[in-house]
Amino acid sequence: QVQLVESGGGLVQPGGSLRLSCAVSASFHALNAMGWYRQAPGRERELVATFTDGGSTNYGDSVKGRFTVSTDNAKNTVNLQMNNLKPEDPAVYYCYAAPSYSCPHSAYWGPGTRVTVPS
Repeated sequence: QVQLVESGGGLVQPGGSLRLSCAVSASFHALNAMGWYRQAPGRERELVATFTDGGSTNYGDSVKGRFTVSTDNAKNTVNLQMNNLKPEDPAVYYCYAAPSYSCPHSAYWGPGTRVTVPS
């Protein structure tokens, strides 16, 4: 069983930055897709940023140019650098990892970390 634990959430003023980190309990060799989704109250979970099979990255339209996803293979972490945070960014941010991006039902999820940006 793969376990993921997010950290780094909190309150930040509009225009500020936060860095989220997700510790993954398994080796990245068997996990070809990993990244971040978010869910705001009353809304569906949406893609923030992800690595897909082969190392390509996908970003949600609303975060392109502001957020950057990265991995630290030595530490088994998936990170999300969030810059220029906006009042529409508050949500619970969830880290995930999966054997393949095309197999969402095989994904492992963390419990989430909350990001708050006051309007």
